[in-house]
Amino acid sequence: MPISAEQPTAKEARMPNYRRNYVPGGSYFFTVNLNDRRQDLLTRHWPLLRRAIQAVQGCHPFRLDALVVLPDHLHTVWTLPEGDADFSSRWRAVKSRFSKALAGDRPIWQPRFWEHTLKDEGSYRRHLDYVHRNPVKHGWVRRVRDWPYSTFHRYVEKGVYSLDWMGGAGQG
Repeated sequence: MPISAEQPTAKEARMPNYRRNYVPGGSYFFTVNLNDRRQDLLTRHWPLLRRAIQAVQGCHPFRLDALVVLPDHLHTVWTLPEGDADFSSRWRAVKSRFSKALAGDRPIWQPRFWEHTLKDEGSYRRHLDYVHRNPVKHGWVRRVRDWPYSTFHRYVEKGVYSLDWMGGAGQG
């Protein structure tokens, strides 16, 4: 049966009229997922992912404000340089470098990523907290400090969080 003019394609139905919010010099929260959410490639191959991110930062600078890497997805907060709003090219480069280092051209990432523009200090702080508590939320650890694939300890060293932030069971 042919698709009528009124019916959206499957792709359009998933992402109707989606527009990214590009703010030069902005801070953004991202969620990036593996294609197969049953995989653990991101934590198993964390050194490759870290090198991919660092290589892209070297070519196309951005400040990595927070990061948590889970087996099948990651959350991060980036701040782009003044006058620069091109996070899409950076994500394309990170995904490409990691994929090529790991598996050649096999598609391992979901084609898109989710982004949210952080509009004020309160939003920025809530998203930092979300990033760092995510391993507890998903049941990987009981305490935030026990997850090794996170910028949490960097924030502890700066005095932003205490080592026992969120307590023993992720509450608080």
